[in-house]
Amino acid sequence: MSATLGQLYRPDHDEHARQRFVGVLKSFANGALEQKLAARYEAELLPKFVAAHGRAPQNRDDARPLFESDPLYQLWGSLVYASQGLMWETVGETCERIGPAFEARATALGAQPRGSLRLDPALQPPTPIDRVEIHRQPGGYFASRHPKDLHAALIYFGTIELYRAAKGLSANAPVGEPGIGRYIAQVVRKRYPDLAPRRILDLGCGPGTETIALKEAFPDAEVHGVDLSAPFVSFAHAWAEERGMALHFRQADARRTGYPDGHFDLIVSHILFHETWHDITPAIFSEARRLLAPGGVFLNADVPYQPARMPMNKQVTNDWQVRNNGEPFWTGFADTDVAAALARAGFAPERIVADYEPLGAGHYFFFGGRAP
Repeated sequence: MSATLGQLYRPDHDEHARQRFVGVLKSFANGALEQKLAARYEAELLPKFVAAHGRAPQNRDDARPLFESDPLYQLWGSLVYASQGLMWETVGETCERIGPAFEARATALGAQPRGSLRLDPALQPPTPIDRVEIHRQPGGYFASRHPKDLHAALIYFGTIELYRAAKGLSANAPVGEPGIGRYIAQVVRKRYPDLAPRRILDLGCGPGTETIALKEAFPDAEVHGVDLSAPFVSFAHAWAEERGMALHFRQADARRTGYPDGHFDLIVSHILFHETWHDITPAIFSEARRLLAPGGVFLNADVPYQPARMPMNKQVTNDWQVRNNGEPFWTGFADTDVAAALARAGFAPERIVADYEPLGAGHYFFFGGRAP
């Protein structure tokens, strides 16, 4: 019997050792070292700025030059950049090795599908998303060397596993465990206990591992996933088929999904909008409003980095990620007044949400609206 997709994703001894090193390095750079930088800002950099200007920095643009001349900030940036490159290199080794067997298994799973997969070879991702390697992923989300190529999705999936291992979350959990998807489903149930969705749409579903959780939470619902990337939705389809779930995936632009008006009772997304350019977001909000059935819910989970709740040092390091580390839309999203944008898209202000839910020691930003 063929190995499952989850069984196929297994770094060998040396690959695991290298990936473990990268995970520890990233944890150090983004944890202890960034905390040290925050303390340095309060103790040295901020007083220096106040002495020179008679006030504190007003925004990240104001504070950036202060950081850029600091050796600790330079060290932090160098380690974050290097660790990101090492992540793609080390995970890429595993994915290149297992790729042919993984793609063969995915093809076999598609022979008698329970769900469906709809690809659109003519689809052109919107500019500038089409020319950006988000997270510095080599080749980006759309790279494809042959019609069955899943490498873009597989390497993205592999980096999620690296992060989970670095946080100690994968020791006793299956590969591809949909923890965030289950969390989002829990938030939906908590906020909208009366909602009994017949059809659910996961916008920007990526490799579909989190979409699985929506079917778990609402087993009677018909679950769909949409993404711009053909490798991602192809991966998602195979992942669901392996688990015996009849999910439906479509390669489509979230601004123009092709579904009928009022087709969905629940539309969700996870970290879609901080990877979406600011002038595209309003069209996605309008499409979601069009797709909602009466009483339907549109709810999105994304990064909680709105400047009003971020200390100045964090605003500057986030800005560095935008400029240097493959997060080109991050601060643009954080600066967006999503409640106002949702209202312009047709959601009634009294039905709009834009606030935070706890997760571990941190929070996620949840925003969306409900149709009347």
